[in-house]
Amino acid sequence: MPSYVILEKCDGCKGQDKTACMYICPNDLMVLDKERMKAYNREPELCWECYNCVKICPQQAVDIRSYADFVPLGASVVPLRGSQDIMWTIKFRNGEVKRFKFPIRTTPEGQAQPWPDEWPTGTDDIKSPLLCTEPGSTLASELPTLKK
Repeated sequence: MPSYVILEKCDGCKGQDKTACMYICPNDLMVLDKERMKAYNREPELCWECYNCVKICPQQAVDIRSYADFVPLGASVVPLRGSQDIMWTIKFRNGEVKRFKFPIRTTPEGQAQPWPDEWPTGTDDIKSPLLCTEPGSTLASELPTLKK
């Protein structure tokens, strides 16, 4: 289900030119209504339900109607972003509340390595079925091949 903005909570990120949800949306769906200074999802049918806007909103003004396989009917999910982690609060329709805390990152910002230096690149043959870091990235000395 697509994201939506709770207008009573949205403050337009205090009059900035670009709101936090506009900054983070990978599909550029969130926009700021300059007259009301409220953000909104301009094309809900294109929303990827990635929860980026929900997680980054400082006012917790963005929500998503969750699917039943993720959140049982009548429940709500609220992420609260801290500097090091996100606390997910799930409130079930019977009133039960569960909280889960997950780190935002596992490595310091700017320190993530896409792959270790010891992984050599694969063959330069464009017709090869190998990916650019295989077989090194598979942690195998060689990949199995089909016998002809």
